[in-house]
Amino acid sequence: MHRLSRPFLIAVLIFVAISQTAWSREWRFDDVSRIVAIADIHGAYDAMVTTLQNADILADDLSWAGGESHLVIVGDILDRGPKSRAAMDLLMRLEGEAMAAGGQVHVLIGNHESMILTGDMRYVSAPEYAAFAHESDPGERQLWFEMYARRNGGASGELRATFDKEFPQGYFAMRRAFRADGHYGKWLSQKNIIVVINGTAFVHGGLPPVVTEVGLEGINDKQQKDMAEYIETLAKLADAGILLPTDSHYDYEKLLTEYTPGAGLSPEVLQAVRAGIRLGDSDLLSTDGPLWYRNNILCPGIVEEHRLEAALTAIDATRVVIGHTPTPSRQVMQRFDGRVIEIDTGMLNFYYQGIGHALVIEGESVSVTDQTGMTSLLPVNQGRKVGRRPNDLNAEDLARLLQMGEATVVAKADTLTGRTLVELSDGNSTVSAIFNKNKGRGFYPNVAAYRLDRLLNLEMVPVSVIRELDGKSGSLQFLPDNSIDEAERSASAQGGGAWCSINDQWPEMYVFDVLVHNEGRSQRRMLYDKSDWRLILSEHDRAFAAKKGRPAHLKSAQLAVHAGWKDALVELGDEVLDASLGDVLDKRRLRALKSRRDALLAIP
Repeated sequence: MHRLSRPFLIAVLIFVAISQTAWSREWRFDDVSRIVAIADIHGAYDAMVTTLQNADILADDLSWAGGESHLVIVGDILDRGPKSRAAMDLLMRLEGEAMAAGGQVHVLIGNHESMILTGDMRYVSAPEYAAFAHESDPGERQLWFEMYARRNGGASGELRATFDKEFPQGYFAMRRAFRADGHYGKWLSQKNIIVVINGTAFVHGGLPPVVTEVGLEGINDKQQKDMAEYIETLAKLADAGILLPTDSHYDYEKLLTEYTPGAGLSPEVLQAVRAGIRLGDSDLLSTDGPLWYRNNILCPGIVEEHRLEAALTAIDATRVVIGHTPTPSRQVMQRFDGRVIEIDTGMLNFYYQGIGHALVIEGESVSVTDQTGMTSLLPVNQGRKVGRRPNDLNAEDLARLLQMGEATVVAKADTLTGRTLVELSDGNSTVSAIFNKNKGRGFYPNVAAYRLDRLLNLEMVPVSVIRELDGKSGSLQFLPDNSIDEAERSASAQGGGAWCSINDQWPEMYVFDVLVHNEGRSQRRMLYDKSDWRLILSEHDRAFAAKKGRPAHLKSAQLAVHAGWKDALVELGDEVLDASLGDVLDKRRLRALKSRRDALLAIP
C-alpha cells in the first residue's frame, strides 16, 4: 500500500473543501475560537495582505496561517483600486487552505460585487480592466462593436472611437469572467449575504427592516437565489443579443419592457425577458437592502436603534459588523453600545485616505489590528454629531468652546429674526453660533431642547449652552457650516438621495415638536448638513410653553410614536426631567412637558 505524501493530502483536502463550497452553503457558525474580519478592500491588495499578516491570518509566503480561525471579508473586494483580481485569486486559494486547517474563509457579497455581477461597471478602474486584457478576444470585441453600432445608428469612425474609449481592452473579458458561468461570477454568486458567527452578524451594508421581515434564511436563501437567477438571466439575454455588455445597467428595464420578440424566439428566451424585468427589482439589490443600507450608522438613534434590535432578534444575533460606509476618523468605530461595529476604514488609501484594519474577536474580547502593525486597539465610540464641526470636535469639546471661547459678534439682533450671530474661537477651532437672550428668569429653551435631545437620543438639536454675552444672560446654539435650510433645499430639489431618508426624519421632528410644544418651527429653523442631509432642528425660543396640548400647526397631525419613541419616553421619568432640565425650565413648564410626554405615551 502506497503512503500518501503530506502535500498530496493537503491538495486533496483543498480540492474537497472547494468542491463542498460549490454546493453546500451555511450561514450560522458556533464555537469558533477566533474571528478576523476586514471590509472594503476595493482592489487594495497590498494593504489587505499586510493587514491579514499582522492579524496572523497570512504567512510571509501568503499561505493560510490562521489555523482554525474564521476570516470574514465583509464585501467590496472590487472597484476603484488596481488589484481586485489579485485579491480575489488569493481569497479563492485561502478558502481551501483554511478549510484544510480547520478554519474557514467567508467572502460576503458587497454592493460592488453585486454591481459587477449585474453589469454596473461605473466604478471599475483602468488597472482592473487591464488585468483581463491578456484574455481579450479580437473576434468577440468586433462582434460586440457591430451590435453596439446597430444599437446606436450604424458604424462610423467617431462611434468606433467612443466604443474604444468606453470599453477598453479587457472590458469584455472581465464581463465574461463575471457571468454566471464565468470564473469569478460562478464563485461570487454562491456567496452569502449575511453570516452569523458566535452570535455576531456580518453583513456589508447593514441590517434593514427587510431582514426582520424575512430572517437570515430569507436573505441568504430566497433573495440570494433571486440574485443568482438574475445573473444567469442576464447571461441568457446577452447570448440572445437582447441585452448587450455595452448597455448601461440602468437601461435594462426599459430595453426589456420595450423589447418586441421576433418570430421564432424560443420560449426560454421569452421567459428570460420576463424574469429580467421581475428580478431587476429585487429587495436585495435596492438601496434599502442589506448590501446598500447605511441607516444603522447614519440615522438618528431614536429612529434606528429599535429597527436594529428587531433585525438582530430576527436573526438571533447580539451585534452586527458592517462595512460599506467609511468611518469619519478612518478607525474602527462602534455604535449603540457596541451592537454595531463599523470596519470600513478606507483601506484604499489613495481614494479614501485610510489604512487597513482587522477586527479580531476571541471569546468576549474585541480588538483591532491595523496595517501598520498596531495591535490590541479598541473600536472607537461613534460620537453624537449634529452638524459638521471643525477639527472633528466631539459634543463635549464643542460645548466647552461655546462656553469659554472668545466671542465676536458678527451680526447683531434684528427685529425680524431676533437672533445675534456670534463667532467663537479658542485659538485652535472657530465656530459660529446663535445667541438668544433668555426668555425669562431661569428659562433657556434652546438649552432645554438640546438636553432633551440628548436624553432621547434624537440627534437633531445642535449643541447649546448657557452663556452671558455683553452682560446679557442667554444661550448659544452651535450653527453648523455646510448647511442649508429647508426653503433652500426644497427650492433646489436637493436631498432626495439622503441615506437616512428625509421622509424618515420629518416624523421624528413632528413628535419632538409636540413634546416640547414648539410653536416656532419654520423652514428657516430646519437645517440640513449638505454632506449627508441629516436634519438639524435649530432655534427653540418659541418652545416649552406651559401648555398641555399640541402646538396649533400639529393639532391634527398623525404622529408616528414608534417603539423607539415609546422606549425613550418611558426613560424620561419625572426625576430624570427634574434633574436634567430643572435649571433651564421652571416648574410650570416642566409639569406641562411631563403631561405632553404622557399624552404621547398614550398614543397607540
